[in-house]
Amino acid sequence: MVRTEKLSGGQGLALVEELRQRFVAADSGCRERVAEILAQVRSRGDEALLHYSRQFDAPELTIRELRVSDREMDQAGQEVDRELLASIRLAAERIRTFHEREMEDSWFLTHDNGTITGRLVRPVDSAGLYVPGGQGGSTPLVSSVLMNGIPAAIAGVRRRVMVTPPDRDGRVSPALLVAAREVGIREVYKLGSAWAIGALAYGTQTVPATDVIVGPGNQYVAEAKRQVMGRVRIDMLAGPSEVLIIADDQADPEFVAADMLAQAEHDPQALALVITTSESLAGQIEKALERQVTTLDREEIARTSLRTRGAILVADTLAEAIDLANEIAIEHLELQVRDPWQWLPQIRHAGAIFLGPHTPEAAGDYLAGPNHVLPTMGTARISSALGVETFLKKSSVIAYSREALAQDAGHIRRLATLEGLGAHANSVAVRLGGQG
Repeated sequence: MVRTEKLSGGQGLALVEELRQRFVAADSGCRERVAEILAQVRSRGDEALLHYSRQFDAPELTIRELRVSDREMDQAGQEVDRELLASIRLAAERIRTFHEREMEDSWFLTHDNGTITGRLVRPVDSAGLYVPGGQGGSTPLVSSVLMNGIPAAIAGVRRRVMVTPPDRDGRVSPALLVAAREVGIREVYKLGSAWAIGALAYGTQTVPATDVIVGPGNQYVAEAKRQVMGRVRIDMLAGPSEVLIIADDQADPEFVAADMLAQAEHDPQALALVITTSESLAGQIEKALERQVTTLDREEIARTSLRTRGAILVADTLAEAIDLANEIAIEHLELQVRDPWQWLPQIRHAGAIFLGPHTPEAAGDYLAGPNHVLPTMGTARISSALGVETFLKKSSVIAYSREALAQDAGHIRRLATLEGLGAHANSVAVRLGGQG
């Protein structure tokens, strides 16, 4: 079900890159289709939103029903059981506590000559949160509401908007609405796919545009985000979800197999990898996978993922495994080894790091607190998890006294003259009683 290979030379990285390339990026047909949808939303506004929503989601949806009403929000609270509500609230508390540490402060430097420089940190005015609901709303991603909505709230974003596709009856999962209410979101629209992204980017008669768009989605959502990027800020261009588990000879094969399957059930193109120093463990993991996969509701998805994009690699040493992990720069990295804290300082590139046998990646997905929106496809080398900073922007602040300008004038004019910008030099000179 999954390939197992002994590492030699640079073979490991080449194999992982081969597996990653099996992810089929948006083809030209998808790009053209998304471009057409975005153009229609931009030119026809609500009319286009209604057309696509009726065609693909809710055939009887009306413009008046596009925005979730206060009555629907309130009713959702009565439809969600207390145990689920308690879980949502606990997760929200953990996520909020973690992300509050990320908030940046404005700062200023004051010099003796009267110069003041600094940085002013301000939130964007609005943010759009895309939340998938699965086919017919069958798998509402409540965790995405929390992971995207809470950092935006901490940043101080005044207007936070959620879009999510409705079911055929034009309803949104009560669980999603309750989660939205718990994080202070009251503006929710029944919109999915590329037309939802278009509405958030360009605005329509009913849906005002936003400054930032975040949240996961299918190929059409990802491509739409790519096409509107620049007009708005987006969180990231993410590929299929990934996990890499580094395991020594003391790792429990059942734990390792369970975490591989937890990744594989996401999507047939999910990437589940293991690097182990034990050939014996590699064989035990394969057997555990075969036993556990038969118990999954998403068995076929998991089997396809492991068969086409899964691998167990055998390294000679943990140091070799860590070196390869840094080259791979995985989204989720698990260290199921003796004393994982010893190896943590050597990890340079990973979206999120999970230490020890009792830290499944699922804990990070839902309840631990750190954000689960993470860089994929090797971009952990240059990118970070979604956080409060995603919704912040910084302005430089500069204030000179006359004395300070006089002290710096010669240097400013000299550099401006070198660059052939005489008006720059003159803008200094006229303030000091001269002409450039």
